[in-house]
Amino acid sequence: MGTPLLARSGRDAHLTEAGEVLARHATSILARLSAAEEEIAAIAGLHAGCVRLVSFLSGTSTVIPPALAALRAERPEVEVTLSEATPPRAIAMLRNGDCDIALAFRYPELPGATPGAPGAHPEDPGTEEEEDADWDGLAAHPLLTDRLVGLLPEGHHLAGAGKLELADLAGETWILGCASCRRHVVKVCESTGFTPRMDLTTDDYPTVIGLVGAGMGVSVLPELALSSLPSGTVRLVPIVPTIQREVVALTLPAYESVPAVRLMLQHLKSAARLAGQALDGTSLPPR
Repeated sequence: MGTPLLARSGRDAHLTEAGEVLARHATSILARLSAAEEEIAAIAGLHAGCVRLVSFLSGTSTVIPPALAALRAERPEVEVTLSEATPPRAIAMLRNGDCDIALAFRYPELPGATPGAPGAHPEDPGTEEEEDADWDGLAAHPLLTDRLVGLLPEGHHLAGAGKLELADLAGETWILGCASCRRHVVKVCESTGFTPRMDLTTDDYPTVIGLVGAGMGVSVLPELALSSLPSGTVRLVPIVPTIQREVVALTLPAYESVPAVRLMLQHLKSAARLAGQALDGTSLPPR
């Protein structure tokens, strides 16, 4: 403490002024320490706790809800917070300690592409955040593969086709969604010999679907984003060769031993299996 707490006089001892100050605070200090120990023990033992989730939009609307419902049914005392962020931002949040689990996705590298390089389309450059969005040092739990499908207006001359190559849509006006998907689709199109003309872009998938349904253009979107479609306005057509992304739940290796996080991961995997089965049950050909 830097100053005596006890003063001795012969065989007797009494508190100094500093000692009396410490004694006054000792009860509250010990109570706070005890409360902290109980809270930590509760989290470690899953008697209570909090799991902080962050997810991209289509994962939030499909995989997350049944996983959260299952967790609440099993452990209603576990608190869960949920926020939305694209994978680059979600991964940064995980590394910075702002979340416990991040749902993310990535596309396979195209032949000849520089690993980790951002999309270089002049209208949609990459960012430093995206360049740093790697999974190195993170614990990745695979959830499902999500393929991209063509989205055409109901009256489009290719709406009844059994399958499409991207080159079939080279002369069309394109409406594309989130930046990560947009960059990958542009790269794939350019690898087949054309650059899609994008008059409209938006991160909001229902808006993309509405614009396509209104005849404003065509699109290529992940199946997870197409769980609910308006009837009679748009048509889904498989893309060949298949374009798909890997969807995972990411966490820090140290978090995997936390029971609440471990249980949340289990429910996410179960919900993802159901989502994958639902995708296989659509009107599209088998995956």
